[in-house]
Amino acid sequence: MQAIRPAPIASDDTFIEGRSRATIEGHRLRTMPNPLPLPFRHPLVAAVLLCAGAPASAQQPDAPVDTVRMPELPAAEIDQSLAIGGEEIAAHKLRSRMTVGVLVNGAGPYDFVVDSGADTSAVGSALAGKLALPETEPALLHGITESKIVDRVWVDELRLGNTVTMGLETPVLDERDMGGDGMIGLDALVNQRLMMDFDERIITVDDAREKDEAMTDGVIVVTGRLQRGQLILTEVAAGRERVEAVVDTGSEITIGNLALRNRLVRKRSRGFDTVTVYGVTGAALELEFTVVKNLRLGSITLQNVPMAFADIPPFAVFGLDEKPSLLLGTDLMENFRRVSLDFADRKVRFQLRKCHHAAITMRTSTRASRIRASDERACS
Repeated sequence: MQAIRPAPIASDDTFIEGRSRATIEGHRLRTMPNPLPLPFRHPLVAAVLLCAGAPASAQQPDAPVDTVRMPELPAAEIDQSLAIGGEEIAAHKLRSRMTVGVLVNGAGPYDFVVDSGADTSAVGSALAGKLALPETEPALLHGITESKIVDRVWVDELRLGNTVTMGLETPVLDERDMGGDGMIGLDALVNQRLMMDFDERIITVDDAREKDEAMTDGVIVVTGRLQRGQLILTEVAAGRERVEAVVDTGSEITIGNLALRNRLVRKRSRGFDTVTVYGVTGAALELEFTVVKNLRLGSITLQNVPMAFADIPPFAVFGLDEKPSLLLGTDLMENFRRVSLDFADRKVRFQLRKCHHAAITMRTSTRASRIRASDERACS
């Protein structure tokens, strides 16, 4: 099967506001002297979209709210094969995130960000107007940086490759805040297998209910459980602390909650750096930022991992606000050759470019992040 690859696109420098300024370039995080407060306008964290009923104390205008209903899914299990067939879809690499061409009600394709941390897809306001999508009831959206009542529209059909999702109520957001014409969330992915090939810039999607084809390349599988339809990984540790983690392909930075921060930095003598991020509603949020010595995903260990910390709304929605937890961003995932998400079978697979004696290195001016595997099946 032949995939059409997009022409290379120029990558934008991402400026982080705080004591130091950094430029994220692929695998490299290079610290630059003479800090200048210059926050990056496009969303460093694309989104976690979580439509839910508004709490009684929420300071929001009176408006109808709704709850997204996700299919019931069984418990998690381990599988050591990277099983992805289906159709390959050319993907642009937008900094470290992936965007793919999506047909909306048969029109397009339009560039949508793939966001595995969002339980609902979204469309841009300009696209909704262009296609004259009918308005439905507003809903409360829990984003990375704020919770807000947003308008929604009715979408008859979203087509991603050969995968079609029918009858969706989607939030309407500004394209500049999303980084694309829209976003593909769990409502369109929950019955799919999704593989992101960061080397080839290819996204492969197929129906998880059909028999899959095992790949010969070795992989490491991390088990998970499901909460509100979201795949939560349980074989994860930061330092010596066991944590639960969500793979968030819509976020360009890895974020831990304050429960994790407090356990990791009990004896920390110096303060934190800070980073300013923008969510899909355009709101800004300043997060504490540091480097964590070790992060383990199954049998894969990453060393000197950049990580931000805050009690952002998604942790509470997933029931992860009181236990050490993480949102794994694409800043980490792009260091792998491929990452596979199988929502129906509760399996996340990581495939390294190299391993053992040839560990991957992500260098900064003073630190180097290294990835190694204790299981030879992760070699490629």
